[in-house]
Amino acid sequence: LKSTLFWKMCCDLKRRFLLLYATQKGQAKAIAEEICVQAGARGFEADMHCISEMDKYNLEGEKDPVVIVISTTGTGDPPDTARKFVKKIQDKNLPRDHFAHLQYGLLGLGDSEYTFFCNGGKTVDRRLQELGAQHFYDTGLADDCVGLELVVDPWIDGLWLALKKVFLLQKEKEGMSNDVSAVSSTLSAAVCVGHELNLSSEIQNLKLEDEGDASSDVSSQKPVDINLLASSRDTEPSLVHSVPPISQAALNIPVLPPEYIEVQFQDTHGENPHPSILISEGTTFEVPVTKAVQLTREDAIKTALLLELDIANTAFDYQPGDAFCVICPNSVSEVEELLHILGLSERGECFVCVKVKEGTKKRGASRPQHIPERSTLKFILTWCLEIRAIPKKAFLRALVEYTSNAGEKRRLQELCSRQGNSDYTRFIRESNVCLLDLLHAFPSCKPSLNLLIEHLPKLQARFYSASSSNLYQPGKLSFVFNVVEFPACPTRPVSRKGVCTGWLAELVAPLLHPNKNTLNTKEGSPPTEEISIFARPNNTFHLPSDPSVPFVMVGPGTGIAPFIGFLQHRQKLREEHTDWHFGETWLFFGCRHHDRDYLFKQVHYLTFPVDELRCFLENGTLTHLKVCFSRDSSTAEGASPKYVQDVLRLYAKEVARVLLKDSGYFYVCGDKKHMADGVSDAVVDILSMEMEVDKLEAMKMLAMLRETKRYLQDVWS
Repeated sequence: LKSTLFWKMCCDLKRRFLLLYATQKGQAKAIAEEICVQAGARGFEADMHCISEMDKYNLEGEKDPVVIVISTTGTGDPPDTARKFVKKIQDKNLPRDHFAHLQYGLLGLGDSEYTFFCNGGKTVDRRLQELGAQHFYDTGLADDCVGLELVVDPWIDGLWLALKKVFLLQKEKEGMSNDVSAVSSTLSAAVCVGHELNLSSEIQNLKLEDEGDASSDVSSQKPVDINLLASSRDTEPSLVHSVPPISQAALNIPVLPPEYIEVQFQDTHGENPHPSILISEGTTFEVPVTKAVQLTREDAIKTALLLELDIANTAFDYQPGDAFCVICPNSVSEVEELLHILGLSERGECFVCVKVKEGTKKRGASRPQHIPERSTLKFILTWCLEIRAIPKKAFLRALVEYTSNAGEKRRLQELCSRQGNSDYTRFIRESNVCLLDLLHAFPSCKPSLNLLIEHLPKLQARFYSASSSNLYQPGKLSFVFNVVEFPACPTRPVSRKGVCTGWLAELVAPLLHPNKNTLNTKEGSPPTEEISIFARPNNTFHLPSDPSVPFVMVGPGTGIAPFIGFLQHRQKLREEHTDWHFGETWLFFGCRHHDRDYLFKQVHYLTFPVDELRCFLENGTLTHLKVCFSRDSSTAEGASPKYVQDVLRLYAKEVARVLLKDSGYFYVCGDKKHMADGVSDAVVDILSMEMEVDKLEAMKMLAMLRETKRYLQDVWS
C-alpha cells in the first residue's frame, strides 16, 4: 500500500529540474541529452541549458533541484563553455551561504590517464559546497579511460529515485499529509546521500525497483534464433557475433531518442561557408605552409614531420610552450565511401537545408551550431561531422531502427544494452570502431542523413604544440607530429591514417624533396597550400620568468617539440642579453633507434645537415643532453637505459638539486600512459632517495611542485 501511495504521490508532484551541461567535445552534452530523454519518459521535466547560457537560468533564485554534467579539458581545466560560470562562482566576495538554498547532483567526466582526473567537475562541486549548496545525490566521476558508461549508466539509474525524494520532501515542507511523511521515511534507507562517490554499489542501490513501470527508460528485448546471428561454429564473440549468455539474454536497451532534424535537398546553387565560421573558440587565421621536412628515416616505425607556417602577415602570436589548433577535414575517400553506402553519391554537391523537424518530441530541439543552415551535403560530411567518432550507445540504439536483417539488428541491440557493456567496450570503444566500420560490419543498416547529423559529434580541430620561438624566428610557427596509423584489424577492414595528420601529410607531399628529408626552398616558389589555425594558449607550460632559474625537460619522441622552441628562445635571449645570468638546462630525450628516429639529430636545411641539438650544446644554450634508445641493442657490458625515466634515475642527485636546492622547474611532454606516469614515478623515487624520506612524503613533495607550477606536463593519451 505504501509503495502504491508513493508512486501516486510522485505522479502528483511538480517534477521540473534544471539540467546544466558543460562540454568541450560534446560528450557532456550527449549525456545531458540522454538524461533529458529519460526524464521525459519518467514524467520529469528537464530544463536543459549549456552552462554558458547564464541568461537562461538563475542559480541564485533556483528553487528546483539542479543536475550538472561537466567534462574536464587540458590538464584539469573546466571546459571552455564553463569558464565564465567558474569565474563567477569563484568570486571571493560571495558569502558562504550564497547557494544555501540550492540542491544539486553533479556528474563529472574525465580521464584517469591524466593527473587531475575530473578536475573540472571537482572544481565546481567543491566551490558549490563552499557556498552552501547541498547534494541531493552523490557526485559521480566517470572515467573515459575505462569507459564512461561504467559510471554514467548507474548514476543516471539512481538519479530518478533521488529526484523523487527531493520532490516529496518539498511537498512535506509545503504541508502535505502525514501519509506522504510515512512514504518518504521508507525511502531514507534506500537513498544514501554522501559527499562524493566515484563508482560504488551505492549508486546501483538507487536503481528504480519497478522496472516494469510504464515510464521506464529501458525496453526489454527477447533473444532471436541464435542461427540468425552466426554459424554455430563461431565460439568466440566479435563485433558482429555474440555468444551465451548475452546471445540468449533478454536485453535492457536505451529509449529510442526522438528524431529532431530534417534535411531538405535544394535545387539552388551557391558557395559553401568557410570552415572557419564553424569555430567559436577564437579568431582563425589562414596561413601558408612554407616548409616541410621528414625527421625520421623511411624505415622508422613512425613517420615524424616538421611543418613551418608563415604567420608574418597575421596577428597570430604565441609563446614557446603554447599550443594551437589546426582546422582539418575528414578524408575525401571516406566521405565518398560514406555517400556511396548511403546511396547519395550523386547528390554530394547538392545544397541541403538543415532545420528542426516540425512536431519533434525532443524538448528544446535546435539545429546543431556546427551545422550550417545551408551548405552542400559533402561540406557537412567533410568539415562538420566527426565521422571517425566512436559511436555512443544512443547512436547504436537509433541505428537499430534502420537495420533490416534480424541478426544484425539483434547484435546492435546487444551492443547498446546494459547486458552488452563488456562487448561494447571491447568491440566498439577499445577497437576504435567508427561509423564506416559499423556500416561495413552490418550491411543491412542504412541510416538516414538526419540521423548522422543528430548523433555524430562536431569535427574537432586538432591541437599541436609550437616547436619554435617567435623571438628566434619572427613570423614563423613550426610544429612536429607523427603521422598516426590505424592498421587493419577484424573490426576495421582497411588501414587508416589519423584524420588531421593523414591530411597534413598528403597536403605537404609536394613540399617534400623526393628523399623526403630536404626542405623545399625554391626562390620565388609560391606556398603550395594554406591551412586554418587558431590559438590555444597554454597558461602554465612556459619558460621560467626568471632566466637564472634552471630547468629540466623530458620529451621523448615528438614530445621534444616544445623544448626546441624553449631552446631557440633561450638562445636568442642569450645573444641579446650577454650580461644576464642563465640557469642550467637539461634535456632528456628518447626514441627507438639512434639512426632512424632521433629527431633533430640531423635535419636537412637547404642542402646541408644541421644537428640542432648539438648546436644548442656547443653554444651553451643547452647544458646537458641525455639520450636513450629503446630498440637499439647494447654492445656494452652493462645494458644501457632504454627509457627516459631510467636515464633520470642515473642523474638522481642532479635532478634533485635542480628541484630542491635551486628551486628549478621540471617539464614533461609526450605520451601520458607509457611515459609521463613512468617519469613521475621516477621523480618520486629520486625525491625519496635524495631527501631520505619515504615515498608518501616524496609524493607530497611532487604534489607541492605541481601545485606551485614547477612540475609541468603537456601530455596526451
